[in-house]
Amino acid sequence: MENKIKRFRVLAVQRFIAGESPESICTSLGKSKFWLYKWIKRYDENDVSWYEDRSRRPHVTPNSTSSEVEEIVKMMRLNLYNKDLFCGAQAILWELEDLGVSPLPSLRTINRILSRHGLTHRRTGNYEPKGTPYPKLPELFPNQTHQLDFVGPCYLKGPIRFYGLNVIDTATVRCGLHTSSSKAGQNVLDGVWSIWSRLGTPDNLQVDNAMSFYGSPTHPRGMGPLIRLCLLHGVEPWFIPMSEPWRNSMVEKFNDHYQQKFLSKVFMTSELELREGTLAFE
Repeated sequence: MENKIKRFRVLAVQRFIAGESPESICTSLGKSKFWLYKWIKRYDENDVSWYEDRSRRPHVTPNSTSSEVEEIVKMMRLNLYNKDLFCGAQAILWELEDLGVSPLPSLRTINRILSRHGLTHRRTGNYEPKGTPYPKLPELFPNQTHQLDFVGPCYLKGPIRFYGLNVIDTATVRCGLHTSSSKAGQNVLDGVWSIWSRLGTPDNLQVDNAMSFYGSPTHPRGMGPLIRLCLLHGVEPWFIPMSEPWRNSMVEKFNDHYQQKFLSKVFMTSELELREGTLAFE
């Protein structure tokens, strides 16, 4: 059928060049004068493929995403992925807002970029121990050792971004939960103190090397707010070796449970519902 249509185009132009009237050509081929004059105009004796179909795609797409924004989205996704953070479209959009990228792509655009470049795969594989010596903290009695970790950023529909501060007593496996809008030092203090008021104050607090726990880049040799809070109340802070999250295996496992059994199953649309739901889940 396609070849027949192309033959019609060539035949119609040849007959017109030979002097046949447009009315006769159109009547015999069952075509309109608009169709005939279109191909007469398209005819080019120097172009052997003049009768072929041409793409109707516009040469300029003013609303298309720029290559710079596309590269930023790709790099942001890889950066979040390598940091073991949430790296979906909503997380990337928040990061772009923080960077001041303008104009901001939509969630749908970010998802298309990720899909186009094959950046939608999930993490696989196990952690590999580095062989760093580290003591085994006691876990025979309640409040001997707590493991503490942040989850997030997480998102509610709206969207509302938040972080979950999770604590596990390694002896009783009881949990303490707190949500906050950021990982700032004061939010860490508020969360830890709120959890300790329910669980009790531990002898040891084991955390990773997140900046929110040990201090700040401005004062790298200074003790951060969490360390000061621990020492004030006789709690010994322990920091696991760098890039070895399995040292905090109990709270890391609980973080997965927290996301699968709580965040993925409890419908919440406001910060109030989030706080109430968090305490109910605890």
